[in-house]
Amino acid sequence: MDIGLQMQPAPAINITSLKEAPIHISSKIQPHGILLVLEEPELKVLQVSNNTLNVFGISPENMVQKKLEDLVDPFQLERIKSGLSEQNLDFINPTKIWIRKKGDEYTVFDAVFHRNSEGFLILELEPAISQENIPFLSFYHLARASINRLESTKNLREFGQIIVQEVRQVTGFDRVMLYKFDDDGHGSVIAEEKIAELEPYLGLHYPESDIPKPARKLFISNSIRLIPDANVEPVQIFPDNNPVTNRPLDLTNSSLRSPASCHIEYLHNMGVGASLTISLIKDQKLWGLIACHHQTPKYVSYELRKACEFLGRVIFSEISAREETEDYDYRMNLTYIQTLLVEYMSQEDNFIDGLVKNQPNLLDLTSAKGAAVCFGGNYTLIGETPKEEDLNFLVEWLKNHVEDEVFYTDSLPSLYPDAISFKNVASGLLAIPISQRNYVLWFRPEVIQTVNWGGDPNKAFEVNQSHGNVRLCPRKSFELWKETVKLTSLPWRYVEIKSALELRKAIVNIVLRQADELAQLAHDLERSNAELKKFAYVASHDLQEPLNQVANYVQLLEMRYEAQLDEDAKEFINYAVEGVSLMQTLIDDVLAYSKVDTQAIAFQATEVDTALERALSNLRKRISETGTTITHDSLPTVMADGTQLMQLFLNLVGNAIKFRSNEPPQIHIGAERLEDEWLFSVRDNGIGIDPQFSDRIFIIFQRLHTRDEYPGTGMGLAICKKIIECHRGRIWVESQLGQGATFYFTIPAGGRDRERRNGRNTQNNLFS
Repeated sequence: MDIGLQMQPAPAINITSLKEAPIHISSKIQPHGILLVLEEPELKVLQVSNNTLNVFGISPENMVQKKLEDLVDPFQLERIKSGLSEQNLDFINPTKIWIRKKGDEYTVFDAVFHRNSEGFLILELEPAISQENIPFLSFYHLARASINRLESTKNLREFGQIIVQEVRQVTGFDRVMLYKFDDDGHGSVIAEEKIAELEPYLGLHYPESDIPKPARKLFISNSIRLIPDANVEPVQIFPDNNPVTNRPLDLTNSSLRSPASCHIEYLHNMGVGASLTISLIKDQKLWGLIACHHQTPKYVSYELRKACEFLGRVIFSEISAREETEDYDYRMNLTYIQTLLVEYMSQEDNFIDGLVKNQPNLLDLTSAKGAAVCFGGNYTLIGETPKEEDLNFLVEWLKNHVEDEVFYTDSLPSLYPDAISFKNVASGLLAIPISQRNYVLWFRPEVIQTVNWGGDPNKAFEVNQSHGNVRLCPRKSFELWKETVKLTSLPWRYVEIKSALELRKAIVNIVLRQADELAQLAHDLERSNAELKKFAYVASHDLQEPLNQVANYVQLLEMRYEAQLDEDAKEFINYAVEGVSLMQTLIDDVLAYSKVDTQAIAFQATEVDTALERALSNLRKRISETGTTITHDSLPTVMADGTQLMQLFLNLVGNAIKFRSNEPPQIHIGAERLEDEWLFSVRDNGIGIDPQFSDRIFIIFQRLHTRDEYPGTGMGLAICKKIIECHRGRIWVESQLGQGATFYFTIPAGGRDRERRNGRNTQNNLFS
């Protein structure tokens, strides 16, 4: 919530420095007590408040340089020194001290010792109401009655009401309020007990500036603060500065420290004559305050103040325990949901399905109304969410503005104005980045609220300049001021944000594991393929020799015993020769197929002309026998393996000759430059192919005709396809039966990046 100022200060005025003025440094105290600054170990008086003459009959000038032993009897001094020797002064505080005034005349004071940040011992004295310390049982009975009432209450509101009733009953103040701070620093009155004549403050909110940061720090350091008379003049400390350090005194832990003038003015504007404030601290942070106001001056004895502090702490411990119990129950429920989501994700092939398909799902983890998983440029939506088009822009904004592991706001339109268009579903956003491009988003709709302020928060203070002095002045009006808050959702709780972060870790771990599994699978496949290739190569190579021996012996048998063989025997020998020849051809093709390997390709500038001529040279006998006519376009130079390119033409032109029609084959090789690749074609006037088999013919060992019709192994086109794929190109055929066929293939113009040449695709885009 943005609260502006009523008066725009001049540019030269630093508002922050005014709001955060060092109020703990002071040279004045309240007049109802006496303050002494002592130097240890002699306990020599260095500074003293200016009111000693009235109380002790000794002027401040004469007090300085005295020692504590000049004011107290030896028995007390021994006891005090013993207490001061302990590290923790709580063992000596508070204590009764008899101060010598004149001769043997003593006055009893409530004394508190503490050391400031510079190590000086400070003794604060207030006239004692009684001469005896309040017994422990008095505190016990006071707290027990209140705790007994607490046992029958169920919620924080009732708790708070008991606190203010008990404190008012004990102290007699006109008004006692329980004041709680919100996460944004503003505060609200959650319980109030008062006299009937006063205007109620219950339910009112007060801006953060009412209690600036320095005041909050002092409330933490000093948990009880009394201002018995807001109209009296403060008492000066003599001398102003510490004679040892020559600096003003640090009174952070002082209960007598004079209030800041701005605070006194604030009390006057509220009509308060005396105040007592008890700090409620949780986890070293200021949770709230018990604020007591009286219309007229009112002094509360030291014992009673400590009793109120004790009561507040005891009762607040119960509040803290119940709050923690509620948080714990909610946190355990979210942990249970998170565990189920992780289990669902682990069981699904796609982790996103595990987040959205089951009950509970992603929405339940943060009590959101809508959620979206942006992964790999795709959106998976659940519940009420902005449109994908809006999410595209929102994710781009998150990429540029969010670097942390989590982002959350209950007022997205105030940070991202385009969100106004979808405020009904996403005024609140909680987002966790899985990577730079992938996010999980939760949404909450706008909740219009009416906030009752104790005075206009836009006029929380004014800057006053007079006679060269610049100071802050508190507001003068505390009348009810209503504010309608729009473009805001219910806030995200800490446990919900923490659960989202835990889920982020789980998602990253699961996706990483899946990526590892894919990488391992790819590695296993690569190794298996390598072994198969090696086996095919070795088997093909080793089979060549015995097959050659069989062919040679069969031919030798025919030559030597031709005269003795009858026709059947000669026919059998021919079958054997044909079989061996077929096996040799098959072995040659398998060997050629196994040699086509991506990593074996020697990419270099290759003249396609040269590769084609080498292929035609190998086919010259068949070309001559069949009367084949071959023409071609002007052929380019491409980045390719020259040997494999030759083999490609050898197979395609050889096929065109083999599957010729009754007409002499006419083959034309074409070449055309496209945007980023070369398109080649091998067109013939052969028998053609039924279009339904256009893809099938590239599968290894697939044949459309019997071997008797057209001899061959059925591997030629499979080898062509593998060669082109290794060059990252494409191959296909266009044909009709009886109308010839045209085989097309492409080769990328220039070299491709190494990753593509090596055939490695990115496993996932998680960390891209």
